[in-house]
Amino acid sequence: MKLVKYVAFLGILAVALVGCKKDFEEINTNPNAPVEAQPSLILRQVIYNTGEEMSYEGFVAGNLLSQHFTMVDFNLFDRHNLAQPQLGGNPWPILYQNLRDNEILLNKSRTSAAFEVYEGPALIFKAYLAGMLTDIYGDVPYFDAFNGKAGTTAPKYDSQMSIYTAEGGILDALKMGVEKVANYNGSFTLQGDVLYQGNLGAWEKFGNSLRLKYLLRSSSKLANEAELQSIVDGSNYLNSNAENAVFNFSNGQPNNFRMANLRDGDFNLYVMSQTSEELFTKYNDPRNELFFRPISNSPTGAIIYEGLLNGPDASSTSISIADYSLPGTIFREETGRLDANYMTAWETNFLLAEAAEKGMISGSAKAFYDLAVQQAFDYWEVQMPPNYLSRTPAAYGVDPLQQIAEQKWLANSINGYESWIEYRRTGFPVLKTVSASLNGDLIPSRMPYPTSEQALNADNYNVAAGNYGGNSVNAKMWWAD
Repeated sequence: MKLVKYVAFLGILAVALVGCKKDFEEINTNPNAPVEAQPSLILRQVIYNTGEEMSYEGFVAGNLLSQHFTMVDFNLFDRHNLAQPQLGGNPWPILYQNLRDNEILLNKSRTSAAFEVYEGPALIFKAYLAGMLTDIYGDVPYFDAFNGKAGTTAPKYDSQMSIYTAEGGILDALKMGVEKVANYNGSFTLQGDVLYQGNLGAWEKFGNSLRLKYLLRSSSKLANEAELQSIVDGSNYLNSNAENAVFNFSNGQPNNFRMANLRDGDFNLYVMSQTSEELFTKYNDPRNELFFRPISNSPTGAIIYEGLLNGPDASSTSISIADYSLPGTIFREETGRLDANYMTAWETNFLLAEAAEKGMISGSAKAFYDLAVQQAFDYWEVQMPPNYLSRTPAAYGVDPLQQIAEQKWLANSINGYESWIEYRRTGFPVLKTVSASLNGDLIPSRMPYPTSEQALNADNYNVAAGNYGGNSVNAKMWWAD
C-alpha cells in the first residue's frame, strides 16, 4: 500500500514539475523589460555616448597632449606619465563599449529587412570609432574583438596596417557604408539618428569626408591618389557647416557639456597653454577670446591672455591661476554654444587643401584653405577679421602645409585626440618640451595600453606591447614611420 502511494506521489510531482517548467519562462518574464534593445535606441546611445565622452576626453586629456591647455596640478598626464590617467586620459573602454554596441546594431541590420536601413550608418560609425582607437593606441584587438559568443575571450591584436587596409577594416567599412546608404531603397526610416534625423544623404557625405580623412592619413604608406580624386570628383562630402556631423550640447542638464557639472576646483585646474598663447598671438586670432578668459590678476586692468608652459611640477612651483587664462565660458557657463564634433566641413576642406598642395588631387589648395578657415570661424561663431586671409601669417603661401595644420589646430579644441594625432602626422604646430617631463622630454607618440589588458589578455598584450618597445608611448604609428 505504501509503495502504491509513493508511486502516485511521484507521478503527481512529475506532472507538477513539467507544468512548472512549461510555464516558468512566461511567469518569470517581465513584459515591460524587453530582452533586446531596438536598433533606434542603440544608434542613439552609440552616437551620443561617443560624442559626450570623447568631448570630455578632449578637454581633460586630448587638449593637454596637443597643448591647447595646461594643467596646473594633479597633472601627471600633462607631464606625460600617460599610464596614470587622472580626470581623464583613458579612452580605451569608451571606444570599445561603443564599438561593441555598434557591432550589435550592425548584426541586427543584417538579420531583418526592417533593420536594413541601419547597416550603412553602422558601418560608417564602426570605421569612425576604429579610426580613433587605432590612431590613439596603434595595434589593437579589432577583427576578433566582438566574438565573445563564439568563445573568443582573449582577442589577438591586429596591426594598424590591417585595421586600415584589410577587408572589414576602416577604409573598406567606409566604402561599403557609403554604398549601403546610397543604394538603400527600402521603406523604413532611420530612427534614433541624433546626428542627421534620418537623412541618409547626409550620412553619405559624412562617410565620404571620413574616407578623405583616413585616405590622407594613410597616404604615406598607400597610393591613395586615385580614390581621393574620385571622391573629389563626386563632390559628395561635407562642404558646408549646415552638413556638419555634430551633436549640440545644451546649457542645462541632461545634455550640457560635462565640465559644466564638475566642481570649480576641477575646472580651474586647466589654463591656457603657452603654445596656445603663442599661436593665437602669431595669427592675431580673435578666437582666443572665445576659448579663454582674460587673466583676473591684471595689474593695470588691461585685458590680458596669458598661457603657462605645459607640465609644471606643482610640488616645487607656486602657481596662481589668477595669473593665467582659464578656459572660456563656452566650456562651462554657456555650453549650449558647444558641439560634440564627429566631422565637419572645415576639417574636410583643410584635408582637401593639403591633398591639393601635395598634388594628390586637382583643385586649388588656396581655395580649399580659404574656405576652411572661413568655415572654422563660422563654426565657432566668431567674426573673422576682414583682412585675416590677406595678411601674413594666415595669407596662403608662406608655408602652406604648416599653415593648414596650424589653422586646423586653432579650430580643433576638445575634438577628442584629433589635434594630437594630426600633430604626430604632420609635425605641426611645433609643440614645446614640457616643464617637468616624466617622459624624457619627448612628446608621446601613442597612448599606452591600459593595465587591464595586461591582466585580462596577457598573452596577446605581451606580443603587442613587444611590438611597441614594451608598450612605450614613444613608439610611432604605422602611418608615421
